[in-house]
Amino acid sequence: MHRSAPRLTRILACAAVPVMLVVAGCSSDSAGDSKKDPSSSSASSSDVQKPATVAPAKYSKLPEPCKTISAKTIEQLVPKTKVKSGTAGKSTDIANRGSCSWNGLDDNGVKGSQYRWLDVSFLRYESESSLGISGEKRAEDSYAKEISKAKSVEGAKKVRSSPAAGLGEAATAVGYDLEKTGEDFTYATVVARTGNVVITLTYNGTGYAGAKSPSASDLMKDAVTASKEAVASVTAANK
Repeated sequence: MHRSAPRLTRILACAAVPVMLVVAGCSSDSAGDSKKDPSSSSASSSDVQKPATVAPAKYSKLPEPCKTISAKTIEQLVPKTKVKSGTAGKSTDIANRGSCSWNGLDDNGVKGSQYRWLDVSFLRYESESSLGISGEKRAEDSYAKEISKAKSVEGAKKVRSSPAAGLGEAATAVGYDLEKTGEDFTYATVVARTGNVVITLTYNGTGYAGAKSPSASDLMKDAVTASKEAVASVTAANK
């Protein structure tokens, strides 16, 4: 019994050697894995795309719509104006949208009468950093949509369009004829973009009691003149 004790000790010692090697091997693999973790996490973090940097919108506010066209111009374009100060359109977001209109009837009795309507509207767009879209790009998209709307008025006849020079970064003039209330109206619409703001001005009129309807070219010329004042008012409001 006493002689078997040393032998048993030797057997246990030999049996322990493979176990230690296995443990050492596992420890080595674990160490190797831990060395790889930082590099793999670094690689995954580099794959995450950061949001594109978008420049702030050029204009931070809109002018008061009813003060964008001078009193002198209103008097010339809309004789006998009912409300000389203009009628402001309703808006729940005056920082980004607004409008104003004027109308008047110059009654000359048996010689006929001339009716005129002038309307101007403003749309302002902020930059969307989360989407990577600038205010200017959003305004460009809106500008195209406003032109499309002006060209596709229901019942419009003889629709014509052309570039309008000297109005912001881009401008388009759209003219057409439209029959309503039993009379033939002539329309002139100017859509312009300056920075992140889109301006749409519509000027129309007709002759009553035998009076001739206004000339399409004269009407458009006056619409462009008024549009220049509207565009300039945006810059003035942001100084």
